[in-house]
Amino acid sequence: MNAESLLASAGINIGLALVVLSLFSILKKQPSNAVVYYPRHLSKQHHISFPQTTLSRFLPSVSWIRRAFSVTEQEILQHSGLDALVVIRLFKLGIKFFLICSVVGLVILLPVNYTCEKGPSRSKLSHSMDSFTISNIGKGSNRLWVHFSCLCFISFYGLYLLYKECNEIMDIRIQHLYNIRHRPDRFTILVREIPFCPEHQTRGCCVDHFFSKHHPYSYQSYQILYDGKHVEALLHQASSISRKIKHLRQRSMTNKCSRASGFLNIFRENVSQIGILEERFQVLCHKLRHLQCENMLRQKELPVAFVSFKSRWGAAIASQTRQHVNPILWITEPAPEPRDVLWNNLAIPYSHLIFHKIGVFIAAAVLTIFFALPVTTVQGIVQLEKIKKWFPPARAVQLIPGLSSVLTGYLPSVILNSFIYVIPYAMRSMATLEGCVSRSKKEMKACSMVFYFLVGNVFFLSLLSGSLLDQIGESFTHPRSFPSHLASAVSAQADFFITYILTDGLSGFSLEVLQPGLLIWHCMKSHSCCGGTKRKPYLYSLPYYRVIPIVSLSILIGMVYAVIAPLLLPFLIVYFFLGYVVYLNQIQDVYDIVYETCGQYWPYIHHYIFIAIVLMQITMIGLFGLKSKPAASISTNAMEADESDEREGLMEANRENVINAYRPPCLRPMNFTSPKPSSMQPLVSST
Repeated sequence: MNAESLLASAGINIGLALVVLSLFSILKKQPSNAVVYYPRHLSKQHHISFPQTTLSRFLPSVSWIRRAFSVTEQEILQHSGLDALVVIRLFKLGIKFFLICSVVGLVILLPVNYTCEKGPSRSKLSHSMDSFTISNIGKGSNRLWVHFSCLCFISFYGLYLLYKECNEIMDIRIQHLYNIRHRPDRFTILVREIPFCPEHQTRGCCVDHFFSKHHPYSYQSYQILYDGKHVEALLHQASSISRKIKHLRQRSMTNKCSRASGFLNIFRENVSQIGILEERFQVLCHKLRHLQCENMLRQKELPVAFVSFKSRWGAAIASQTRQHVNPILWITEPAPEPRDVLWNNLAIPYSHLIFHKIGVFIAAAVLTIFFALPVTTVQGIVQLEKIKKWFPPARAVQLIPGLSSVLTGYLPSVILNSFIYVIPYAMRSMATLEGCVSRSKKEMKACSMVFYFLVGNVFFLSLLSGSLLDQIGESFTHPRSFPSHLASAVSAQADFFITYILTDGLSGFSLEVLQPGLLIWHCMKSHSCCGGTKRKPYLYSLPYYRVIPIVSLSILIGMVYAVIAPLLLPFLIVYFFLGYVVYLNQIQDVYDIVYETCGQYWPYIHHYIFIAIVLMQITMIGLFGLKSKPAASISTNAMEADESDEREGLMEANRENVINAYRPPCLRPMNFTSPKPSSMQPLVSST
């Protein structure tokens, strides 16, 4: 890729980002778009203020950027939780690291690379970007000691930032755990593979006897789980019928007020439909009462239960110790939040989970293999000059001025990012099939799957396929010089990753904040036949499994190329600044927080960044060799929280809350919204 291709990519991405962000700032100020850009506020029934004057509503502004920068970490922690704060601190970590790296790279490394008159790139009359990379340094040059010194400084600075961030996150986590000490999951554990009691023909009494015997001072109660898929389906049908009845009654009351004969006929039809629906509703209620009786539920018992304790310390001890001599009985783990539980996955037998994991591994491997095709295609477009030699008809692109630069500079990164966009959702679906007991564990699993997929396919495969296409001809004619050609190819791929960062950052973050898919869908619904009805906000959870691995990949690319190609570093600063602003806006206004793991995503991020530092060392060891320079735990916090609540007299209230927190969906009270006849009793009492 030459300088013209890189400039074409930068120009297109910057122009697209400015247009999209300007359009977003206008659309965000329109009250009709509040369901797209303020769904979180609408779901909490918060007041949203819009500009009063018509002119100001149709002028682009940067007020949303100023508002994002005014948000403090304490506000994020209070309103969105520690997991959301970890995402924001990931962007801040990238800004801190690459700001210093850019100073070192642009002030020291870039002049050292460019002023090397005896470098290999000086002998080639081309517009290649290799003159700004380490590939311009000659073999055995003493200038490589400058690169070695900068590598040591950047490595130690990265480790220092990682150590500092880890300590700060841990302090915030301990304080946050104390603040949410009243949550029921702090007193509860999940128990699986409960044996069947032949004497009482049930598993529930077995749970009570076991924990009363082995944890007599801390055990409080249990909630056995049932296979309630059929009950949940009937509850869903009853809820749907109740909504239809309410809608028909509202419509019939409107038509009743009209004196026209046509509306009176519609009123009579609505009354007859309401009668039919009420009969169906009563039949469903009788079925549900029959299925929720004790004898019927006992037949649907699962070998799974939530066991609550009188103290957090008791729950922590029980969840982290082996309960039985048989390792596949009485398996315990900390309970997730009640709102975080995936109830259907708890019905999967524990012994079958290994087969689910093997199936997911095979599916991920197949997806990885098939993804090699678009990556290789992308690198083929990047290496268009080489393809022209092997395939002369490809020279036709030169007939249109500038087309070659757009094809090699902008198109490959767009194709690659388009395919990457699908990967997180595919991996999340695979993680669901693995049988995770909570939504948070499912998304953490998907997070790791996406990261390693991106490292293998986007980073390594792009590197190898690009090097292969670039060097295959000279490797056959001069096989002994292949290592030196490979070193040059590694640094030559920097311009491709610059275009990747530009597209993923400028275009990707801009489209993230604009939400074009939801906006188009909202416009279609607004102009359809149901446009007059009250529209619900488009509320979705924060996609940790998509944000964290993709941003971590950008950190990995930046670290590996920090010394090799310092020209990449300023683009990474823009990437992290824009991502910081965009996701502050999304967390405040758009995404809902459906669970809180108290910062359990941070160990994953720490692991990803450490992998990036190790890869940076390995890459530079290989380059220095080719350049002939070879010389060159939280349980203690549970006890403190228990003692604090004992002093304040809050333990009894916590125990009352825990008892009903983990009631499965098939046993929860259902408050139907439709009016019912006076003779009908509530389906499930609220007491």
